[in-house]
Amino acid sequence: MSSRIRWGIMGSGRIARKFASDLRYVEGAELVAIASRSPEGAASFAADFPLPFQHPTYEALARNPAVDVVYVATPHTLHYENTLLCLDHGKAVLCEKPFAMNRHQALSMIERARDRKLFLMEALWTRFLPHFDKVREMVDQGLLGTLRSLLVNFGFRPWAPVPQRLFDPALGGGTMLDIGIYNVFMALSFLGRPDHVEATMTPAPTGVDAQCAVLFRYDRGALAQLFSSFYTSLATEADICGEAGRIRLTSRFYEPGTVIEFYPGALDTRQIIPCHKEPGFGYQFEARHVCECLQAGLPESPVQSHAETLLLLETLDRVRHRAAIRYPTDPEGGLF
Repeated sequence: MSSRIRWGIMGSGRIARKFASDLRYVEGAELVAIASRSPEGAASFAADFPLPFQHPTYEALARNPAVDVVYVATPHTLHYENTLLCLDHGKAVLCEKPFAMNRHQALSMIERARDRKLFLMEALWTRFLPHFDKVREMVDQGLLGTLRSLLVNFGFRPWAPVPQRLFDPALGGGTMLDIGIYNVFMALSFLGRPDHVEATMTPAPTGVDAQCAVLFRYDRGALAQLFSSFYTSLATEADICGEAGRIRLTSRFYEPGTVIEFYPGALDTRQIIPCHKEPGFGYQFEARHVCECLQAGLPESPVQSHAETLLLLETLDRVRHRAAIRYPTDPEGGLF
């Protein structure tokens, strides 16, 4: 593959625009194409981000020989079919989270990529942010000792007009797949696969979860308590707690603007841990990693592997099963 990686973006919404903006910070990356479900959407996007190709259909983008890799930034329920479309036309794919609606879909997507010998990765951007790497390093160094608990909350009240996707089951609405996924990701990253899952939710009028409380229990004695909500604005913080200390990620723990607070003892022992900062929204880190993988000819990321994506979807399925969160895309007979 050429040292210059040519990107296409599928979907023209808010997150697609942030990703496009951050590509300018990725050496060797070039945005060449946009596809939207409407010509107006593609034209509006191209007006802000000038590029050679504006496609009125997703298939047109997938067929474009000038595109090396596609960033899939469409609604949750379209990730499966959009990713397969790209793979079937020989395109590498970075697919926005949630990678799929369930593990069954995710496994099919990964198998298709392996059959086609094409790169495929879940766009879980937090995994590539400098503050996450720093926290991972601190934990691996044993600064917290044996980990015993993890507390994460993520909640906000949507501003009017409320985006349809947040509460529409046909679009994968609800807190768990939209924001609760970050909470689950944090628990898996630091405590691993839970031995037991408990969950309950408050249904919105549409039936999706308007808020969800989750408890992961581990046979070794660790616990993770996770809460997500569209009804209340929460602190959106994360605490990673061990026998020797605690790390607190302040407001918006999943974004590069969070602050790492380290408590090696009581509350008055707080230390602010510096970490690398860059301009932009923070999507350049995952995009940079994808470019490096493609240039090296790798079939999957060594950082966000297929196995990690499958574990995340499996765990989300377990949560949804316990909390009775259902979608039309679920396989017949249920998730388990």
